[in-house]
Amino acid sequence: MEKKIVIVGLGLIGGSLALALKGFEDYKVVGVVRRQATADYALAHGVGDEVTLDAAGALAQADVTFLCIDPEDTVRYLAQHRDHFRPGSLVTDVCGVKGAILEASRVLPPEVDFIGSHPMAGTEFSGIEHALEGMFRGAHYIVTPRPDSRPEHLALLERMAAYIGCRDVVRTSPEEHDAMIAYTSQMMHIIAVSVCDDEGLFDCQGFEGSSFRGCTRVADLDVELWTQLFTLNREALSGALDRLAANLDAYRAALRSGDTERLKAKLAWSAARKHRLDLGARPADPYYV
Repeated sequence: MEKKIVIVGLGLIGGSLALALKGFEDYKVVGVVRRQATADYALAHGVGDEVTLDAAGALAQADVTFLCIDPEDTVRYLAQHRDHFRPGSLVTDVCGVKGAILEASRVLPPEVDFIGSHPMAGTEFSGIEHALEGMFRGAHYIVTPRPDSRPEHLALLERMAAYIGCRDVVRTSPEEHDAMIAYTSQMMHIIAVSVCDDEGLFDCQGFEGSSFRGCTRVADLDVELWTQLFTLNREALSGALDRLAANLDAYRAALRSGDTERLKAKLAWSAARKHRLDLGARPADPYYV
């Protein structure tokens, strides 16, 4: 019987996975979409081997299912289709929050294995038209297994990650993942949109330096998606923002006091930490927003 990888949602990440996984071992890559226009585009551009609007039929034949949809959609999808996933199959996701998704996976029957996944690649764009076959080259692939996750499925995910070009596979807990992403990704989006909230934003139009453009690059975000990510990870993100606010307050206090030596010492300490962080960094790493 032909083996199948089913990818639910052919947006930026799902579409890129469908392109990158073509030819993997002896699997056929099947995309599941909601709109015929998306199916037509995918077929015309080789995004997957097959595309269907019949979700239940595809899930029943899947050996592996990737849920490449928004976090809240993923939670609903697991509940809606809990009886459609093929017994003995692997179900995984690509969401940038893991605790809420692992909790939602509890609805699945014991015969269906779920492993949380997060390929750390992406851009500020969305939609199948921005999908890239090389999206995952050099990226970390994070997995958050459940206690009962099957070793053969973990090994399969590792082979797929290697096939699509990921640098490594990192196993961690949902809590550790969510704390890290709150700091390295979600807080950066809060900073970007906060800078754009300044009342003087348009007074400076045309005078933005590269540091300003870099800082605000991700501010033109997908509002619905990032509202979900922030909300589902609100505890970890709130903690990261508390630490950021304390650091900003320390710089403001040094400025207001006129203590140049204190300011210089803080700047030197921060710059040295950034230098340490960049040691060994690979400039060819993929975008991750």
